[in-house]
Amino acid sequence: MDRDEAFLQFLLRMGDNTLILGHCVSEWCGHAPVLEEDIALANTALDMIGQTQMWLGLAGEIDGGKSADDIAFLRDAWDFRNVLLVEVPNGDFGRTLMRQFLFDAWHLIMLGRLMKSSDERVAAIAAKASKEVTYHLERSGDTVVGLGDGTDESHDRMQQALDYLWPYVGEMFSSDDVDAEMVAAGIAPNPADLRDEYDALVGRVLTAATLTIPESRFAHKGGRDGRMHTEHLGHLLTQMQWLQRAYPGATW
Repeated sequence: MDRDEAFLQFLLRMGDNTLILGHCVSEWCGHAPVLEEDIALANTALDMIGQTQMWLGLAGEIDGGKSADDIAFLRDAWDFRNVLLVEVPNGDFGRTLMRQFLFDAWHLIMLGRLMKSSDERVAAIAAKASKEVTYHLERSGDTVVGLGDGTDESHDRMQQALDYLWPYVGEMFSSDDVDAEMVAAGIAPNPADLRDEYDALVGRVLTAATLTIPESRFAHKGGRDGRMHTEHLGHLLTQMQWLQRAYPGATW
């Protein structure tokens, strides 16, 4: 794989992560437990869609001048490069916030490294996104602690959410030829090198939440290389891409 193709794949991974998770989170709009959470989740979703526009916009520039919309709406499921964690169904409110926290922790650490990227465009996107993700992590972490160290029922639900989601975490730290090219070019870090910092950060929050990290660190494979996704991704894309596919090129 040459460096240009690896760079494109890296940008797709970053943009697809925020696109799919942003869409999942947006499904809570009008359905959250209380109005404050409804607004907060909607704002989080909007932040991630904004980050998607930057990542996929840059990807489009180097992929023949496509737009971010072209990349988001005109690919099929097997062409998406997001990690599987972000496409796990929302479940209840606790699982949604646990999924958000587990991703936010990785996301903020990754963005911190990307702010030092040799590619000025990547560094600029990371600097802008990190301001939003700092808030996302603070909010999702505080919610995980509040629910984990809350009532017996909220604690049990959060532990169930962590048990369910933890096996997906390992994929965020798996490395392949794309990552090797990005490391060699100084564009992005080796994902495996983020694991210790991630475990320390997540461990502090989960300890405060009185939650127990499962022993398994098995990494689900599939999303990053496009060979396998959850069935839920197809459902998400049906919702997300319907208008563009039904009325190609429509504007309003």
